[in-house]
Amino acid sequence: MTKSQLLVADALDPAMDDLCRKFGVWRTATALFLAAWRNYETRRTLLQLSNRELRDIGLPERQDVLGEQISLVLHMRRFG
Repeated sequence: MTKSQLLVADALDPAMDDLCRKFGVWRTATALFLAAWRNYETRRTLLQLSNRELRDIGLPERQDVLGEQISLVLHMRRFG
């Protein structure tokens, strides 16, 4: 670990203690869970975008062609 990582890790415990003291354990845990869920949803949504759409919003393109094929399959509708 570098010194900066160690400083950040040391500063997390008092911050969590303050949050738990101020808002309670359940509210703090719920907020952490919701933040993690939002991050997961954002990443999952980005995986469904094509390379063209990723370029449009300024993100790097994926190199795998399989991702584009899966993306096309997800957007196809069933007829019949």
